[in-house]
Amino acid sequence: MPNFVRVYTGEDGKSHLEDLAPPFQSFVDTEGAYGEGTPMEAANGVTIRIAQPGYLLEWHTAPRRQYTITLSGVAEVEVGDGTKRQVGAGDVLLAEDLTGEGHITRVISEEPRYYIVVALGD
Repeated sequence: MPNFVRVYTGEDGKSHLEDLAPPFQSFVDTEGAYGEGTPMEAANGVTIRIAQPGYLLEWHTAPRRQYTITLSGVAEVEVGDGTKRQVGAGDVLLAEDLTGEGHITRVISEEPRYYIVVALGD
């Protein structure tokens, strides 16, 4: 099962990490697809990115509300209190820390991290 993680700005102005429980519910789509899914969210764009082993993005806030979905490789996200979480293949990270201290992102795998960024609508 993939991990669902959220990074957000707390009332203390610092970024925090928490497990995210997507609100899955039964659905049937117009073409007949069915199962469980989350409500549809508006998106402004999608990109596929590659970050090489050793990639390091020092303290930064998210540029927008966005999902990052790791396809392969492993990244580590670190927040100000020293908490670190790894995201690997199939994991979904919701970045919502648009203000404050931010977080660090680093690729810790020996292979590149391939990931998809979904910029969320307002």
